[in-house]
Amino acid sequence: MNKLKYSKTLKHLIDFFKPKEIFKNLKRLSLITIVYVVIINIWIDIQAKNSTYNDVNQIPKNKVGLILGASKFTSYGSINLYYKYRLEAALALFKAGKIEFILISGDNGRKEYDEPTDFKNDLIKRGVPESKIYLDYAGFRTLDSVIRAKEIFGLSSVTLISQRFHNERALYLTRHFDIEAVAFNAKDIKGKYGIKTRAREYLARTKASIDLLFNVQPKYLGKKIEIV
Repeated sequence: MNKLKYSKTLKHLIDFFKPKEIFKNLKRLSLITIVYVVIINIWIDIQAKNSTYNDVNQIPKNKVGLILGASKFTSYGSINLYYKYRLEAALALFKAGKIEFILISGDNGRKEYDEPTDFKNDLIKRGVPESKIYLDYAGFRTLDSVIRAKEIFGLSSVTLISQRFHNERALYLTRHFDIEAVAFNAKDIKGKYGIKTRAREYLARTKASIDLLFNVQPKYLGKKIEIV
């Protein structure tokens, strides 16, 4: 009986690795992957529908606005418009009294690369008091920024500040981690560069869902910082 079971199992394994079967299985896997990517992207769009705002007059007030980091310059040395528009969005919220403090979460993984400080310096130049700005130097990914906003900075509610497509993913993460959040949409970028970024977003959303499934944690946590 055991020999019979072993023979059948061996036959199934051999069949599985036949060129024809490998091709069929790859097609099935590809189809499943495509369906999953589409479903998770649609779900993220749906759950964020009533929580993103384009008008500064309509968005509810929050104590803290969270800027999701971006590089100040492109690889060609020009100003990164995603950075520029997020900066402008944060300024609009602050000047309208819709946020009291600004938390900037970005990448400072190398000494010569410092997203949070770039934002801070430009905000100060535009009239935001330094005392109203807090920096999170370990926001290497959106997941890290969201979890650290809660675990390090003690936020149970927040206004997210980024482009709409990014805000929608961030809202998906805040829902999972029980943070009450709304999002203010910075101006988006059209054209070739914008299309490439949106295409990458499909994969970023898929990765975010897998990260939640496997309970992936930030690269760093650390001491708590109170925003006052």
